[in-house]
Amino acid sequence: MIPDSVVEQVREQADIVSIVGELVKLKRVGNSFRGPCPFHQGKDPNFAVSPRGGYVCFVCHEKGDVFTFVQKRLGLDFVDAVKYVGGKSGIDVKDVARERTQGPDPRERFWEINGAAAEYFTKILWTDDLGVPAREYLTKRQMTRAVADRFGMGFAPRDATLLRAHLQTLGYDDTRQIEAGLLVVKEEGGEPRPRFRNRLMFPIYDPQSRVIAFGGRVIGPGEPKYLNSAESPTFQKGATLYGLNWAKNAIRKDERVLLVEGYFDCVRLLAAGIESTVAPLGTALTEAQAELLRKYTTTVFLLYDSDRAGLTATFRAGDVLLRQGLKVHVVTLPEGEDPDTFVLHHGREKLEAQLGDAIDVFERKVQILQRGGWFNDLRRKRVALDRLLPTIRAAADPITRGLYLARAAAAVGVSEEVLERELRQGKGKSSRQDRGPTSDVEERPGASQPRLKERRRPLSTEGISAERQLVRLLLHRRQYIEAVAENLDVATLREPSLAQIFARLVATPDVAADVLADALDEEAVAQLNELAANDGGLDVPARIIQDCLSVLRQRELGEKIDEIDRQLPLAGDAEKDKLVRRKQQLATEINALGGRRWPSFGRTRKS
Repeated sequence: MIPDSVVEQVREQADIVSIVGELVKLKRVGNSFRGPCPFHQGKDPNFAVSPRGGYVCFVCHEKGDVFTFVQKRLGLDFVDAVKYVGGKSGIDVKDVARERTQGPDPRERFWEINGAAAEYFTKILWTDDLGVPAREYLTKRQMTRAVADRFGMGFAPRDATLLRAHLQTLGYDDTRQIEAGLLVVKEEGGEPRPRFRNRLMFPIYDPQSRVIAFGGRVIGPGEPKYLNSAESPTFQKGATLYGLNWAKNAIRKDERVLLVEGYFDCVRLLAAGIESTVAPLGTALTEAQAELLRKYTTTVFLLYDSDRAGLTATFRAGDVLLRQGLKVHVVTLPEGEDPDTFVLHHGREKLEAQLGDAIDVFERKVQILQRGGWFNDLRRKRVALDRLLPTIRAAADPITRGLYLARAAAAVGVSEEVLERELRQGKGKSSRQDRGPTSDVEERPGASQPRLKERRRPLSTEGISAERQLVRLLLHRRQYIEAVAENLDVATLREPSLAQIFARLVATPDVAADVLADALDEEAVAQLNELAANDGGLDVPARIIQDCLSVLRQRELGEKIDEIDRQLPLAGDAEKDKLVRRKQQLATEINALGGRRWPSFGRTRKS
């Protein structure tokens, strides 16, 4: 036999068009491939193959997936068909019966204990007085028990001993519970404590519906609001999508996926019958998650919250998806609504109507810029163009990129040749810059016009060194956080991971580093661990803070000069004189700050 996980992996990786195309002459017609049916020896192109995994003959009605085709066409049994397709897909498929001496899948121990914990959480939610606050919370969110049970919701009680004791009665000792991340040890020799306490629990499943982790929503006050399991051999947060086990077949059938932000959004839509819905796990969409989506569909609808943070996440996710060659559409909900509340109040049909009104992610960005008047004057036009170029670069599909280029040229009022030159000049820019926050475009509820946030500038070695040094100091010298926060806005930090850590330190200055990590994405956690392990060279904190802030101020002034240099070629004579005078003023301010060697960074800032 072959494990279901391997079968699913082969199915996802298989290129059915290529495999069928070796035996049937196929030609692209729209979104599918057509050819003569090999099962009734037809001559007309009545046999259709979808790149997303299925085939059908419209005459003899033979249909199935890649395994069915191989079985029927080559006369193989299922096991040999999986091995055949695996070989074509670069996957070594082994028969478990022949590999029995190697022992069971080592991940089974994680699936087992997570499954046992999920059952316990569900029992506490519905049959124990300890679950009353969570039941009341679900009632407040108008979430029925039937829906909660469908998605395996539960409750982790505040009492630190209960889960531990329950799992021990089932034979799972502390070592096993710590290994699975259900218990944590804060310090060496300390008493193990549950990772999840006083939280509504969402089991996280893999595509084969095995519990691989949990997401917990705190009931009442507390930080972080949502907490996920630590990473393990079965769970990589940046490569997992919540709801995929329920949605995968619907995604293929609907030829689309709806991407929402949170657990409740995903549950609400799935329960309402909008089954092709998934969510990332509380962090920005990753390249691995986008690549996973590409295995199921080519069309993504971004259905994030309508607030500023939701718009930020929308454009960030859009660029990530475009890099995978996906078609990306943005759904704009009414002000004050999120997917959960919209479907609750208006139902499935209204949401489907909103999907019908969705627009391309690039068009949405242009739309917001136009409404804000960002194409009306030279300075703002230059800034607006800088915010459009990364999305054009992100478009892996050449036709999409060409359409974006033409649209930007028309909106800004420049030739496509000028924009193409800009794109070529930007080719050498770091991927981190292009992949940084694209939240520069935002609409303010209640405001008459949208606004554009300051653009992210290229990352300089000196500036990033100052950011790292400053954040490292605050991590080890928490008493300086308030003073630094008064003089430094998080938007000043250009390295996204450092900005995340700084923001968490300001919001929760007294929590331990491992608690800080719970609210960070994978890259920021790695950065945090590196900084936490290095507490040397901080004996003159006041001087270090002053030096760091000075370097960051010089960088800010230098960027303003760079911006003037970018505007000068497009300016008229009168405007040029004004820009040159402003550039001289900025250079004078830099000279007043610079001209000295910063001991913490090892190089001299020169104007």
